[in-house]
Amino acid sequence: MILSTTPQIEGHPIREYKGVVTGETIIGANFVKDFFAGIRDIIGGRSGSYEKVLREAKETSLNEMMERAQALGANAIVGIDIDYETIGGNSSMLMVATSGTAVVL
Repeated sequence: MILSTTPQIEGHPIREYKGVVTGETIIGANFVKDFFAGIRDIIGGRSGSYEKVLREAKETSLNEMMERAQALGANAIVGIDIDYETIGGNSSMLMVATSGTAVVL
């Protein structure tokens, strides 16, 4: 499956549009990660635990979107958009939503 944020793939004309596909992932961040991230905020530096959770959520969302595109008979997704939001009480959860157009090249 070819994934692209661009509206087309150079050298590969789009033969068929299958429709919009999405993937959504919501992951809770536990209080231990919050505690250590808070310490990082005070002393500086990157929060490796949050970065790992963010990467996992993005990959899960992209994989879900690819599964939906494959079910439609697509072999590529173009125009991909990835959105990140915090939700829930005290912004305790991370949501990653992906969307794009499933196509046949």
